[in-house]
Amino acid sequence: MAVAGLGAIAQLVHLPMLERRGDLFETVALCDPSATLTARTAVRYGVARRYTDVTAMLDAGGFDAVLVLTSGSHGRVVADALRRGHAVLCEKPLAYTRAEVAEIAALEDPDRPRLMVGYMKQYDPAVQRMAGRRLDVRAVQVTVLRPSDRSQLAFARLPAPPADVPAEVTDRLRAQDDALVRAAIGDAHQEARWLYTTTMNSISHDLSLLRLLAGGPSEVDHATTWPGAGGRSVELSGPLRAGGRYAVHWHYLSDYPAYRETVAVHHATGTSEVVFPTPYLPGAAARLTDVGADGRLSYSDVTGSFERELAAFHEMVTDGVPPLTGLRGALEDVVTAQQAVTRLLQRDGLTPGGEAHPHLELA
Repeated sequence: MAVAGLGAIAQLVHLPMLERRGDLFETVALCDPSATLTARTAVRYGVARRYTDVTAMLDAGGFDAVLVLTSGSHGRVVADALRRGHAVLCEKPLAYTRAEVAEIAALEDPDRPRLMVGYMKQYDPAVQRMAGRRLDVRAVQVTVLRPSDRSQLAFARLPAPPADVPAEVTDRLRAQDDALVRAAIGDAHQEARWLYTTTMNSISHDLSLLRLLAGGPSEVDHATTWPGAGGRSVELSGPLRAGGRYAVHWHYLSDYPAYRETVAVHHATGTSEVVFPTPYLPGAAARLTDVGADGRLSYSDVTGSFERELAAFHEMVTDGVPPLTGLRGALEDVVTAQQAVTRLLQRDGLTPGGEAHPHLELA
């Protein structure tokens, strides 16, 4: 494995898990724009090959697969990795635009997938238990309470990020993502741009759960955001492909004490509810509570969703087992986010530009 991007999720979750699953993986190359962070992490995990440029790492090769943990859109890095013959496990979002997804699709073999998009909550034991049932879903309600990184990472006492990344590198990466957002939704106002990136970078986790549990959204017929103490909130709702409706409420609460996410599936014979803790605490289990005619039953399993995701990635690479989210799911995320922006702009009597105009319905 080669790992691109050495931020908090890499330090707290992915790299320790790759080390723990040494029966399946060997980390042989690391890359981050910060030379200091790359060197420090390489020493910690005994990795000799270290890079500050992901293209240089991909060109050097010498590994089977790449774990992409960089920020923003991952479309270019994923396409470059696939083009060089590497399998890819990519953190969300895969891409900001349909055009990026189409470029990646041209590099994939539909009969032998080489790409997994990392929605680890789909692999959570509690979610898998709920997904294995045939339910007459009436509604799915999602509530996310999202603290600041400072608040939810305080327990880890991570050292401050090194200040050695050249300004021109940071500016170039930011400009690339800004250009992709404009390609996706045009020159929309700041609230719409914030909704788009929030949906792609965070709410996409909830979209992945809606896909697994109820076929996913067939469209977005309502979208709004509003300010509050500590940050903005989002509300998205619409019909589900499997029937019934969904509602997502996402709140950025800078000083909230801990991340909390609740997914409640209301069906004809009861309610199944999963509560997720912070993803940065390996071993902190999600809890499933079923309420039905036979009373209230609870279930949890400390087998981590990240570990199950990694094992599934290994199965994809070695045995060709399709991932729970590949290109199709990633494209649905992009289109749903563009639908959300379209609805938000329509509220203001505006029309989106970019790929969101004309609006493309999900097939």
